[in-house]
Amino acid sequence: MAGYPKVSASRQGATQVVAFTGTAATLPTAFGSETFQIRLCATAACHVLVTETANVVAATVSNAPLLPASWVEYLIVHPGQKISVIQDSVAGNLSVTELS
Repeated sequence: MAGYPKVSASRQGATQVVAFTGTAATLPTAFGSETFQIRLCATAACHVLVTETANVVAATVSNAPLLPASWVEYLIVHPGQKISVIQDSVAGNLSVTELS
């Protein structure tokens, strides 16, 4: 995505933790107005989908990429978006940290 290169070091912002199971869960709070990158890490393998707040699309194992357990991933996002998450095979927690 032009204009938002992945940064090797960023300031940590708000962190949200969401529990996930076999039913998709969505972060309760949308990303802040200065958030263009997030850091993800999950306690168990899960499927994560970046979605728009106005029209939240639930994550499924077929529409969302796999995030392996204990794997740190950085994604580029836009302010106001949210994350939807669903388990791959077992329940867990997803930590989402906003970066600026």
